[in-house]
Amino acid sequence: MIIEFSHGKIIANQHEVVIRLVAVPHSSLQAQVDCLTLIGRGANVITAHDMGCQWSIKLDDDEQLNQLAEFLCLPVNNG
Repeated sequence: MIIEFSHGKIIANQHEVVIRLVAVPHSSLQAQVDCLTLIGRGANVITAHDMGCQWSIKLDDDEQLNQLAEFLCLPVNNG
């Protein structure tokens, strides 16, 4: 699955997510699905947290977050 947003592209499969940023060529953020948290309630943020790294990125809208959540079978944290 590919979701385009204002900062680049989210490329997802059932095992991992890769985010390619247009503002920083030749760079990407990558995480296994097990390390992801999806935060809703207007924040629309993907966070990745593992033993060795942590990152987060804000999406444009809740539709993008919900598409990703549905594809990955992950809950959106609204609390």
